[in-house]
Amino acid sequence: MPPRTAVNSSPLTQARRIVVKVGSALLVDQEQGRLNRMWLETLVEDLLRLRKRGQQVILVSSGAIALGRRQLGLARGALRLEESQAAAAVGQIRLAHAYKELLEASDVTVAQVLLTLEDSERRRRYLNARATLKSLLLLGALPVINENDTVATAEIRYGDNDRLAARVAQMAGADCLVLLSDVEGLFTSDPNKDPNAQFIQQVRHITPAIEAMAGASASAVGSGGMATKIMAAKIAVAAGCHMCIAAGRHKHPVRRVEEGARCTWFVPHATPVTARKQWIAGTLSPAGALIIDSGALRALEEGKSLLPAGVVSARGRFERGDTVSVLSPDGVEVARGIVAYSDVDAARIMGRRSSEIEGILGFRGRDEMIHRDDLVIMGHRPPADSQSAQVQQ
Repeated sequence: MPPRTAVNSSPLTQARRIVVKVGSALLVDQEQGRLNRMWLETLVEDLLRLRKRGQQVILVSSGAIALGRRQLGLARGALRLEESQAAAAVGQIRLAHAYKELLEASDVTVAQVLLTLEDSERRRRYLNARATLKSLLLLGALPVINENDTVATAEIRYGDNDRLAARVAQMAGADCLVLLSDVEGLFTSDPNKDPNAQFIQQVRHITPAIEAMAGASASAVGSGGMATKIMAAKIAVAAGCHMCIAAGRHKHPVRRVEEGARCTWFVPHATPVTARKQWIAGTLSPAGALIIDSGALRALEEGKSLLPAGVVSARGRFERGDTVSVLSPDGVEVARGIVAYSDVDAARIMGRRSSEIEGILGFRGRDEMIHRDDLVIMGHRPPADSQSAQVQQ
C-alpha cells in the first residue's frame, strides 16, 4: 500500500470552495439500472462533513439518463438524442429527489441547477450562472448541478460532466475539484491492457505526453473517459483550481481522498483569484473606460470596489461582463476590471449612490460598478503590455 498523505496537507482540506463530480457508473447499478443508494449515503455524509468545517460544496452529478432509461424501458446501448433527452427528463426527478431526501434530513437546503455548454461560453449566461451559484452558497444551500440534457442539442452539449464540473469550478472560483470516477487516476497507459503501466501521482504541467496517456471510457453507463478528464484538468488548473481524479467506488470516497488514498492531483500555478485577475489584466483591448474621481482612486488603492458614486464619466461602448479600463482624473489607467453595467446604464447611475440604482434603472443590480474580486490594480503609468500589470489580491 502506498504511503498515506497527512490529512492537513491535502488541497482538499485546505480549500475554501470545493466542487465534487460524481460519475454515472458510481451512482447507478450497471446491471439493474437502479440508484446505488447505500454508496450515495456515504458520499452525502462526506459532503456534510466538509460543510461542517466551514467549506462550501458544489456537487456535479451524472446519472439522470442512466436512471431514466430503465424507467422508460430503453434497451442498453447508444441512445438517439431524443431518447437521451426523454430519459434525462425522467431520471432527473428521481435523482433530485434522492439528493433532497438525504441532504435535507440534515437540514441542508438543496438547489438544482441545470446548465448547458452555452451557459459557460456565452458571457451573459456565464455571469448569470456565476451569480446564481455564489448566491446559493452565501445563503447556505448546496447546489447540485447536471447538464440540461432535456433541452440541449448535440451542438451545445458538453457530452460529459467532467468538463462541466471544470467549468463550474472555474465559474464559482473553486479551489479544488474532485472527479470521482471508476478509475483511480492517471496511468502512463491503460492498466487493463498494459501490465507495465505506471501510476502518476501528480501532474504539474499538462504536456502533449500527458494528453497522449488518455484512453477511452470503460464504463457502460458513463460517457466520459480519461481524455475528457485531462481536458477538464486544463480548464481547472488555468482557473487556479487543484483537481484530482480518484476512484469513487468505495464508501466515503471523498474522505478517502483526504486520508491519502491513491489519486492523481493536477496542480495549478496560481490561486483562483490570481488566475482570474491575471486574465483580466491580460485583456489586450478593453471595451471601454470609466473615469473616476480622487476619492474613488483612494478607495481602489485600499482594496475596495468601484462604486457608481465615484465614476465621473464613461468612454466607449460596452456591455455587462466586458473588461474596461479605469482611468484616474488625469487620464492614467490605474485599474482594469469586469464591469457590472452596460455603458448606457453606467451613464445613468454614475455619480449616484448605490441605493438609488433600482429607482433609476427600474431593477436592482449590483451595488458596485466593478466588484473588487473583478478588479486588478495596474501600475500608475499606462502598461506597455499586459505583463506589466501588478496583480493584487
